[in-house]
Amino acid sequence: MTNDLLPRRTAVWVFVAFASAYFLSALLRAITATLSPTLSAEFGLQARDLGLLAGGYFLGFSLTQLPMGRWLDSHGPKKVVLSFLGVAVLGSLAFAWADGFMGLLLSRVLIGVGVSACLMAPLTGYRRWLVQDNQQRANSWMLMTGSFGMLASTLPVQWLLPVVGWRWIFVGLALLVLLSMALMAWRVPRWRLPEPAIDASTAPAVAAKEGILASYAQVWRHPYFRSLTPMGFFNYGGLIAMQTLWAGPWMVKVAGYSALEAATGLFWINVCMLFTFLVWGLVTPSLYARGLNANKLMTWGVPLNFLVQIYIVAAGVDAGALSWALFCISSSFVSLAQPAVGMAFAPAVAGRALSAYNLVLFLGVFVVQWGMGLMIDGFRDAGYAEPIAFRAAMAVFLASCLLSYGYFLKHKLDA
Repeated sequence: MTNDLLPRRTAVWVFVAFASAYFLSALLRAITATLSPTLSAEFGLQARDLGLLAGGYFLGFSLTQLPMGRWLDSHGPKKVVLSFLGVAVLGSLAFAWADGFMGLLLSRVLIGVGVSACLMAPLTGYRRWLVQDNQQRANSWMLMTGSFGMLASTLPVQWLLPVVGWRWIFVGLALLVLLSMALMAWRVPRWRLPEPAIDASTAPAVAAKEGILASYAQVWRHPYFRSLTPMGFFNYGGLIAMQTLWAGPWMVKVAGYSALEAATGLFWINVCMLFTFLVWGLVTPSLYARGLNANKLMTWGVPLNFLVQIYIVAAGVDAGALSWALFCISSSFVSLAQPAVGMAFAPAVAGRALSAYNLVLFLGVFVVQWGMGLMIDGFRDAGYAEPIAFRAAMAVFLASCLLSYGYFLKHKLDA
């Protein structure tokens, strides 16, 4: 395996190539929050339409998670991510040319499929190409790159809107994805398959007979995985759903922000999350050394988020950007679940465990984003004013998070 280690200069270029794609994938993920007032006005979108539109990205993303691990192991990061990014280019151009809601939705699904390898592909490559210490550094810096992408989806996009319009923004993003693909094709090395096992005649045959779902059976049955599944779906999925969509409309519809003020609020929310994850990366090793593992940190930290949610529901018009920043910061405790899931399994199964948890997470984002829209419209149809409808939908989301946390508390000792 040491023969696969990259020279320092090559490793830097590989990181830059992958990071450029992950930056754009995060930007495309979060851009609907900034564009929501514009798209709602131009296409007459209701809340449920907006939720489904934003969730389409995560639906497309989820569709590829289970087979992704196998494809990466078989074909390598370079081939897989380049193939998928071609779909992202088509999806971005289709979004730019869409003339109705269904066109927008299908384009978002294509974009989600197209960028679904932008994080798993480099992480797969880093395991082979970098020494262990540099793997941890590269993984942290990839997540930081994603935070910068989400920052770019806020004020920069809002500033460009009156200059070029949202359609040309997506054309520009498609061109940037093409440039990222060119950089990858140039700098990322080819994937060398590992040396065949001693009994090579039987190992591939066994793998070939095992279907994708069957290969995940031991993951689904694992008690620790099950204990974290509801929180991954509602609490963690809800964090992304709110950060990438509903925090923006709340600031406009409930708190009375202008579109520019909401974009500014989203910008600072993402700045807060950037530094939050930076701090987690710095302090987690020392916390673990003191016996504060993921279970303990989530047990004591997640309830802080419930207090923030209660305040948001109760405060209504007074719950602005600062409240949503506190919501995202306090939600970050659930992000500790993802590496904890990987460590709960043997190395040979860890990739499938992480892929399965990603599937749970992104399906949760899709359901929460669309579900919030359905509930907001449902409460409005029942005669409630729009701000009250938002607060009622948020209260239902809070109840789902509380039930998920209760399930975790009941089953976490079985891990």
